[in-house]
Amino acid sequence: MAAKINEAHDHIAKAEKYLRTSFMKWKPDYDSAASEYSKAAVAFKNAKMLEEAKEAYLQEAEAHTNNKTLFHAAKALEAAGMMLKDMQRIPEAIQYIERASMMYVENGTPDTAALALDRAGKLIESQDLAKAVDLYQKAASVFENEDRLRQAVEMLGKSSRLLVRQHKLDEAAVSIQKEKNMYKEIENYPTCFKKTSAQVLVHLHRNDFVAADKCVRESYSLPGFSGSEDCIALEQLLQGYDEQDEDQVHRVCNSPLFKYMDNDYAKLSVSLRVPGGGKKKKAPAADAGEGGAGAGEADEDEYAGGLC
Repeated sequence: MAAKINEAHDHIAKAEKYLRTSFMKWKPDYDSAASEYSKAAVAFKNAKMLEEAKEAYLQEAEAHTNNKTLFHAAKALEAAGMMLKDMQRIPEAIQYIERASMMYVENGTPDTAALALDRAGKLIESQDLAKAVDLYQKAASVFENEDRLRQAVEMLGKSSRLLVRQHKLDEAAVSIQKEKNMYKEIENYPTCFKKTSAQVLVHLHRNDFVAADKCVRESYSLPGFSGSEDCIALEQLLQGYDEQDEDQVHRVCNSPLFKYMDNDYAKLSVSLRVPGGGKKKKAPAADAGEGGAGAGEADEDEYAGGLC
């Protein structure tokens, strides 16, 4: 352990020497200094001195920045972020990774920037869903600007699911529509059908039947949607919801088509209730002649959920 610490300090001393100027040396040797700071960071890391390792990576990043080698500067910033992650200082780690992503874009390597933002989103998900959504949306924008729609829509999908998890359904509806548009653009129509199902669930939880119905109607323009399993199920769901037939809504929402959606949407499915909070419809009495009490119970059930 002591040997590693001494090794690290030796590398720091060499880096500082490379940065010094003199009468015979007018310009700092940033490249050599960056290399020594990197070696120092690794030695500190191996000695379990994570704070010192983080500082060495930041000094490496500064040397690379001064040397105009932005890609390597960004890599060093990411490494500093990983040290903070290991110290359980996730929000600070995210700040460095975001800075690194901006450097990647400036350097002309946007794909690397988007992947860094994706990694940052995964890191922060367990602590701050809103920040994770922001990071995934930024990653999606970077991919979209590069016409990498398949990667962009994957990031948007993560964002949409987290918005649903936070019950930010208005924002989720917008995000899912954008996903659907992208899938349509790359002609992945079966996934468009699934996104329509997600849209309908979100809109019904927003108590916006008109928007849900509009999503289905618009999807008829998608090749293969009309008459598909998704189309039939959604028509039955909307019919049951509109007619306040909780049995039908329950049956459709518990079908495999909905139960095996992504978990956040599956939860929307099983928790969907018809307006008015009425009970499930009961089967009609076998003998209408068993009259008075049965009829009274039927009337009571009809209004048990309140007037609609």
